[in-house]
Amino acid sequence: MPTAPATAHALADATASAGTLRRFLHGLPGVDTVGLEARAAALGTRSIKTTAKAYAIDLAISMIDLTTLEGADTPGKVRALGAKAVNPDPTDRGTPRTAAVCVYPDMVATAREAVAGSGVKVASVATAFPAGRAAIDVKLGDVREAVAAGADEIDMVIDRGAFLAGDYMTVFEQIRAVKEACGEARLKVIFETGELSTYDNIRRASWIGMLAGADFIKTSTGKVGVNATPANTLLMLEAVRDFRAQTGVQIGVKPAGGIRTTKDAIKFLVLVNETAGADWLDNHWFRFGASSLLNDLLMQRQKLATGRYSGPDYVTVD
Repeated sequence: MPTAPATAHALADATASAGTLRRFLHGLPGVDTVGLEARAAALGTRSIKTTAKAYAIDLAISMIDLTTLEGADTPGKVRALGAKAVNPDPTDRGTPRTAAVCVYPDMVATAREAVAGSGVKVASVATAFPAGRAAIDVKLGDVREAVAAGADEIDMVIDRGAFLAGDYMTVFEQIRAVKEACGEARLKVIFETGELSTYDNIRRASWIGMLAGADFIKTSTGKVGVNATPANTLLMLEAVRDFRAQTGVQIGVKPAGGIRTTKDAIKFLVLVNETAGADWLDNHWFRFGASSLLNDLLMQRQKLATGRYSGPDYVTVD
């Protein structure tokens, strides 16, 4: 399946000017809030047992971007995180590796060394994460620093101020510039859905990101009160499904922040399967941005294997 170009050819006219972009975005169907939330809630009640649950747990582990984004991050903490990503459960070598480790740009080289040869990707936040309040040349320098240090993936934040002021073209052009600065690295575009206020805004942001060349669209930084929810993730899954139907280009989705339990993760996997389809049930197209989720998945995995719930003392503390 093709990845995202700078601008999807089938919809190139939508981004020809600020006016055409505004007309396109405001011409998208309005979101039925009640219907969206009801569908997300209904899908969340699906029960998955035994063999299917074991498969879902392993799939979820393989989709995690194991993340540390704190001011107190040290090289030692990042090396430990990388070791855990490569070998999440030292007692069971059959446990899948996580998809990636996600760190600040100055920790990319350390993370790269920690996961070398494993297939685990190194992702880095950039563009003045998490607020995004910086000049574009500063944001692009942030990206180039991370890529030069060995980042496979870049997680950028959009300028929410520009978006909420209706300056959609600035948001579009900044994403496109960051995509160019990424080179071969894949780009995840973070909307900070908790700050966008409405589902209509989340739908519009999703289309701006996809039109500008995002490889993934991502809900949140994990640094605000409202992060990933089943409803906002469902809305973004509908957007990538519809975008592929119109352009033939497949885009990934990454909910991040607040997904802490196996039960939560499985709910999101059901959303993926029932909304976008099985093509997205792969870590190339769907990720969880998480730090604590992995531990609960490991405990549930151990319980399925042994019949006993080991508890948090039997997994490493990140």
